[in-house]
Amino acid sequence: MAASLPLERAKKRTGLIMLLLVAFMVALGFASVPLYRMFCQATGWNGTVKERLNAIAPGPVVGRFVNVRFDANVSPNLPWGFEPDQYVTRVAVGARQMAFFTAVNNSDHAITGTAAFNVTPPQAGQYFVKIQCFCFTEQTLRPHERIRMPVVFYVDPGFARDPNANDISEITLSYTFYPMAKPKTAS
Repeated sequence: MAASLPLERAKKRTGLIMLLLVAFMVALGFASVPLYRMFCQATGWNGTVKERLNAIAPGPVVGRFVNVRFDANVSPNLPWGFEPDQYVTRVAVGARQMAFFTAVNNSDHAITGTAAFNVTPPQAGQYFVKIQCFCFTEQTLRPHERIRMPVVFYVDPGFARDPNANDISEITLSYTFYPMAKPKTAS
């Protein structure tokens, strides 16, 4: 009987350690998405655009131009139309640019959506800087409402000095709109 007491303690301790490990893994799972997003936005890693509110474009780099292609997509769960006003534009590296996208709510009720974005090729993401973008906030469209949304951006001059970017002549800025979850109502 006395030998079973240390065995019971060991089982309880092992169970507690396993429970704490599971709780840690769940917490890490929830924290990984925002931590990954912060890392990507800070480093421009994996094609993630740097966002700089109130940034000022440094000015064009003489002789270096790149085409910027705009891609617009909508989740199948969102009854919106969404497209760029212009599909490709030629920009001087370092110069401030503006592009417009048009969204229309094709439903009979107001819907709120949010846009996720990416830049390809991935090595260009760290140099693509958005100053103003509809993707910074949620967008609510009334039934059948059509809106034009601007994106103000520039390609950082570091792009012109990066040997890994020498062969890049086109950068694609891609957006996908998703529906926002309905807000919880107070009971």
